[in-house]
Parts: sequence; C-alpha cells; structure tokens
Amino acid sequence: MKLKLYTLTLPKNILMIVTCVHVHVKSEAIDDFIEASLLNHRGSVQEPGNLRFDFVQQADDPARFMFYEAFESEEAAAAHKATGHYLQWRDAVKDMMAEPRYGVRYKIIEPKDRSEW
Repeated sequence: MKLKLYTLTLPKNILMIVTCVHVHVKSEAIDDFIEASLLNHRGSVQEPGNLRFDFVQQADDPARFMFYEAFESEEAAAAHKATGHYLQWRDAVKDMMAEPRYGVRYKIIEPKDRSEW
C-alpha cells in the first residue's frame, strides 16, 4: 500500500517566533532556579500558540541555562509574558541571577512546513 503525504501550508501572515533566553544563575541558587523554571515550563507548554518550550542546562557550566521558546505568532509570544506562571517565575528568579538574562530572536529557515514544528 502506498502512503499519501500531505503538506500543510501556512498563511503568509503566520510565522514561528523563536527566542533563546540565556540565563546565568548564582551557584547557590541553581536548585531553586530549576524548581521555579520547571513550573514555568509546565505552564508554558500548555499555552495556546506555544510550539516548544525547552529548558536546558549548560553541560560544562551548571549555572548557565537556556530556554528555547517557540510560538506560532507575535501575539502568542506576547501573551506568554502576561501569564500567571511566567509572572510568578519572573518574580521568583529575579534575585537568583548572576547577571541580567537576555533573549536572542531567531528566524526559522527550516523547517518551513508547520507540521514539522
């Protein structure tokens, strides 16, 4: 039996918004930061418009973390910052940071097909 493959084409006005947020945490706050960030992660992946919300720790420096945040639109990305779990996380971790966190925006080159996101 031969399988048919279907491709979903997005309207041109829908983009995937990707931001990598880099965080350097004070060494004495690593465990508390992880705990607070896991709660934020669990809420974020339930948001409408969220495509990915990965939380990773740098292998050679356990005080450095990154969030890979992917949303289906600017509106969804902005709505994330108004959620209760994000606001709770932001307030909980502000004094745990060794330096201000920063985000870097990326544009998607591949995959272009939304079904592969």
